[in-house]
Amino acid sequence: MQILITHGTLARTRVLHFNRWQMAAMLISLVAVLTLLSGTVYHFVFLKAAREGWPVVSQIVRLVVRDEFAQRDRFMRENLDAMAQKVGEMQAKLVKLEAMGDRVSGLAGVKSDELRDAPKPKVVPGGAQGGPYIPPQAVTLEQLRSIVDTLDETADQNADLFTLVESRLMESRLQSLMVPSTAPVAGPIGSGFGFRPDPFTGRSALHMGLDFPADVGTPIVAAAGGVVQLTETHPAYGQMAEIDHGNGLVTRYAHASKLLVRTGDIVKRGQLIAHVGNTGRSTGPHLHFEVLVDGVPQNPARFLAGGSAALAAAEKAGRNRP
Repeated sequence: MQILITHGTLARTRVLHFNRWQMAAMLISLVAVLTLLSGTVYHFVFLKAAREGWPVVSQIVRLVVRDEFAQRDRFMRENLDAMAQKVGEMQAKLVKLEAMGDRVSGLAGVKSDELRDAPKPKVVPGGAQGGPYIPPQAVTLEQLRSIVDTLDETADQNADLFTLVESRLMESRLQSLMVPSTAPVAGPIGSGFGFRPDPFTGRSALHMGLDFPADVGTPIVAAAGGVVQLTETHPAYGQMAEIDHGNGLVTRYAHASKLLVRTGDIVKRGQLIAHVGNTGRSTGPHLHFEVLVDGVPQNPARFLAGGSAALAAAEKAGRNRP
């Protein structure tokens, strides 16, 4: 490319030669200068006009930046709505975790209030203090979103863990409720489990349960929860009831004067099922109480010991099953 420069007075002409690379460099330089100039004008003129409220320039600036502000506001609103929804979900999960924690602590025998009101270290006012200075750092939107996602994942994992623990505790509690560890009659034991002289013949014979002497009409309660599998009048046991507690574990209540349950009834631990009597092969009013595992008599005293001793007796009886 050639550029001719002619001076009118001297009538002299100067010729400047530019190749395409030089022209490209000049164009780029021109664009850079214009960009820098426009930025300078915008910064020192338009922004100052917008801040100070110049009559015409400030309105022009508002028109230029209005769309930009609107886009920023829309972006912030959308992100705030998303964060608010996420926080709401987190609050719901925390409420669910708190309720589940109360149930689990109840099953474990621990009061949740005692855990919340744990003793805190006593701070002495005016004492010596120290440590490195770590100023708070601003959290970006991406970091905040990452933190919320991490908390959400942790809450889900804790919920699953609580569910598993609650299931195990419930299984343990149900197992303990199905073990006959509650005395069926309030009072002392008249005759224990084992060999003794038969009260009618005087010969040595195996006594397969415990006798609870009591007045006629004394309440008889279920030693554990279960299903009534048999109610009948037996020549030796008199009016009797049997309760199935599962896993081959059965309790038998004999010599009753009146039965209050029928076959197929579901009973709870401590529920009234009969009254003490003197029916069958008996020398006086009392309750004959037996515990059987797969039909084999067990010593009821081991079960009535309660707590871990009752569970151990039930587990031992279960291991001895063929």
